[in-house]
Amino acid sequence: MKKEDFYNILGLKRDASQDEIKRSYRKMALKYHPDKNPGDKKAENIFKSAAEAYEVLSDPEKRRRYDQFGHEGLKGVESRGFGNFEDIFDAFGDIFGGGGSIFEEFFGGGTRAKTARRGASLRCDILLDFEEVAKGAEKTIEITKRSVCEECRGTGARKGTSPVTCPYCKGKGEIHQRQGFFTLRTTCPKCKGNGRIIETPCDRCNGQGLCPKKSKIKVSVPAGIEEGTRLRISGQGESGENGAHPGDLYCDIHIRPHSIFKRHDCDIICEFPITFTQAALGCNIDVPTVSGKYVNVEVPAGIQSGDTLSVKGEGFPSVRGYGKGSLLVHIVVEIPTKLTPRQEELLREFSELEHKNVTPKRKSFFKKLKEYL
Repeated sequence: MKKEDFYNILGLKRDASQDEIKRSYRKMALKYHPDKNPGDKKAENIFKSAAEAYEVLSDPEKRRRYDQFGHEGLKGVESRGFGNFEDIFDAFGDIFGGGGSIFEEFFGGGTRAKTARRGASLRCDILLDFEEVAKGAEKTIEITKRSVCEECRGTGARKGTSPVTCPYCKGKGEIHQRQGFFTLRTTCPKCKGNGRIIETPCDRCNGQGLCPKKSKIKVSVPAGIEEGTRLRISGQGESGENGAHPGDLYCDIHIRPHSIFKRHDCDIICEFPITFTQAALGCNIDVPTVSGKYVNVEVPAGIQSGDTLSVKGEGFPSVRGYGKGSLLVHIVVEIPTKLTPRQEELLREFSELEHKNVTPKRKSFFKKLKEYL
């Protein structure tokens, strides 16, 4: 199914400013908020679509790629992903001026006061070889992250006991205080908003419900990925409190320099040295590729040092899912530094012929020089 244009979703022109984007998203989020439209699936879908559009258009780099390539340009780019409403509240609650959730400021907040905090997101680095970039790779990384305590199963209470309802707020997670005509709502200082307290903490996690644990995670890296790209692995961050959603794992991609090849976008550059006679007479050369095989390339007679020959389809695949780059063979004509007597004799004969038959470029240069002087 073709995805709807992000600008159309937010009712914006393509030259909209960041303030206009923010105002439009805020207006739509309030209009289609699930608390205002209970049970309305259409409103829920619009609410999620607006959040997805705002995430891209509010980020200058993502917006640039979207403007240039459309939805295809966002493949392989770091994205939050919104599996549920809580993901949206965590990501964009700040634009409503509240403390992280727009329930609190616009819809009373009581139902969200006890919401457990989502797990922290983590970051790691992944180092790839050129060959892995060409064909894609599956890397296994080992990280230490806070996971649900196996002793108390995340409750924070000692085995055989359970958390109890907070007697101070009666399990609401907040307290109300009247001051004249106003009612002030604040987080319960006893249970810190959880609505429950732990009387006998777990010995292993000290009542936190989470413990450090080493984990091995497999990360699929798409072929053609670029240096500095950040991959998001949903749900592989630290565990959340009291069963809340886990955080995400962000993997920053780095590519190890190659001894022969260099990269330019999807193209691979190979600097190939040839002799003076090969350049003058023409030849065929076997050029290595990143896949390990060789391709035969015809070098035309009279090629100049610095010229480039292109071999289509031997570059990196596009992360956007279509086409491959080229292998660019950068020709370097190598001048000999030591000559045998016979080589020197032949070159002197050649030099005499050169003076009698001046090449077009030299002829043009001397003509310009004469006019200049």
